[in-house]
Amino acid sequence: MSHFPVTNSNLSAAHLAPFLQQRYALGNDASCQLIKAGINDTYLVSGPQYKMVFRVYSYNWRTRTEINEEIKLLLELKENGLSISYPIADAEGHFIQVLPAPEGDRFAVLFSYAPGQKLHSFSTEAHYRIGELMARLHRATQHQQLQRVTYTPAVLLVDSLQQVARFLSAGSEEMDFMVAAQQQLLRLFQQADTAHIRQGIVHMDVWFDNLNITEQNEVTLFDFDFCGNGWLCLDIAYYILQLHNVEKYVAADYQPKMDSFVQGYASITPISDEERRLLPMLGVSMYFFYLGIQCQRFDNWSNSFLSENYLKRFVNGLVKRYYDMYELGNL
Repeated sequence: MSHFPVTNSNLSAAHLAPFLQQRYALGNDASCQLIKAGINDTYLVSGPQYKMVFRVYSYNWRTRTEINEEIKLLLELKENGLSISYPIADAEGHFIQVLPAPEGDRFAVLFSYAPGQKLHSFSTEAHYRIGELMARLHRATQHQQLQRVTYTPAVLLVDSLQQVARFLSAGSEEMDFMVAAQQQLLRLFQQADTAHIRQGIVHMDVWFDNLNITEQNEVTLFDFDFCGNGWLCLDIAYYILQLHNVEKYVAADYQPKMDSFVQGYASITPISDEERRLLPMLGVSMYFFYLGIQCQRFDNWSNSFLSENYLKRFVNGLVKRYYDMYELGNL
């Protein structure tokens, strides 16, 4: 064999630069720099008067159909005037590139650059704007479906805990809690009044790491890698969950920002009483889901920190804390 097989690699930015120059007709002054490695690797593509982002999907992470569905969604949202990062075609009109990495062919897409910067904590006005943007996204995609995953209770809670069980010992206090919480959450899902829950296309990852904000509080949303089908209020629940986490669960810090976000959302489209009621349990379900993703993608995302001790701290410090704060075990 010419090289030892690998499960994951980082493609050389120095070699991607001439590839991008040629494929997208950028000119010889275009540069390429790795800015984030993870489930997908993100490269900054820069020229004298422009910036773009090149996403290289992990091997066997998304199918061509799934990526095409993401591209189709983003182009539709761009056409509707939503402030999102959108895909850019190459000189021949193709959106998806295929790169022969050591582990196998990897897909890649070039995206527009989101103006502004990532902010860990920001103003109530910015939260209002994010609420507006999320609501516009949901209004545009309600009743639509993608040829991608549907976020059912089984996907969120059952599949995810199977992944976590690979790293968190059975019989530990933390795993016992996760199993009991899973059963309670599944029961709450069954009791939900679905007639008053909107369904459509969800982003599933709206938080500060996927938002750029300008000094004028203009917001651009990006990274639709987890987009799929499900209850639209999953996005609301996840955003509020992350807000609690960022603001360290201090009500005086998170409550005005949460209220502003919800007001911004409701100014565009209403949130039903049933959706509001379900937000805490959906938030905990999202914790389950992303813990499962961390464990599933151990090889190329979380292997630098993922351990049983890390999972125990995560369960006790975040999942159980949020679960107990809303007394979900008593519902």
